[in-house]
Amino acid sequence: MADFLDEKRKEIDARLRELRPLVDEYQRLEKAASALAGVGTGTAARTSGGTRRRRGRGRPRGSGTRAKEALELVRTRPGITIAEMAKAMGIKANYLYRVMPTLQSEGQVIKKGKGWHPA
Repeated sequence: MADFLDEKRKEIDARLRELRPLVDEYQRLEKAASALAGVGTGTAARTSGGTRRRRGRGRPRGSGTRAKEALELVRTRPGITIAEMAKAMGIKANYLYRVMPTLQSEGQVIKKGKGWHPA
């Protein structure tokens, strides 16, 4: 039994030695891909010294087409809930839990109970 275990340990060690260079290469390529992400797309934030960094993340909340679609649903179906809107739009409700308060603060919708109404 000890011979069998020794043999298996040696096989595992040999295979680990074989795979080590591939793992190292994988990690180098992963770092290179990460460093190149966004380069040449015109949207990447510059990180080298002396350059400007992009502030914030993307467009303002509630300014996208989904927000407009949600607003249209509220106008056509006053009292609609977020769950009903999400189902009608085919998206997850958590997105709307971020968008609807923004539309409310802009004075476009009003929340009454669980339902949303046009302002």
